Amino acid sequence: MKARVSVLTLGVSDLQKSVSFYRDGLGLPTEGIIGQEFEHGAVAFFDLAGGLKLAVWSQRDIAHDTGLPLQPPSSTSFTIAHNVTTMKEVDEVMDTAERAGAEIVKSPVSTFYGGYAGYFRDPDGHLWDVVWNPHLLPPAD
Repeated sequence: MKARVSVLTLGVSDLQKSVSFYRDGLGLPTEGIIGQEFEHGAVAFFDLAGGLKLAVWSQRDIAHDTGLPLQPPSSTSFTIAHNVTTMKEVDEVMDTAERAGAEIVKSPVSTFYGGYAGYFRDPDGHLWDVVWNPHLLPPAD
């Protein structure tokens, strides 16, 4: 298998609320909800760095599409790391997320590897790690 991950899909309980959180609250670019003309097809895509897309799709629709039973999300199953270029940016992103309605799980602190990071949960409990890692800096904008 070649590593060609291009879309990261989050199962959500309220598609409109999630679009509002990511678009209006965090400022991620999107064309909004598409596919509403299809049963179980409504989804929203957000543009991330490097051509990666974040999708939000109803958990019920994912369960229908896969044939798996609907399960409650677990915040500790995985994290999404948002790498930034400065420690100050960690604080700024965390403040923006909190204003957008995120739950701050862990305020930013110095890390064991010499970085600085904090955690927030989106409205559906998905865990985001906002991190400045001096050994793994993202490309400058």
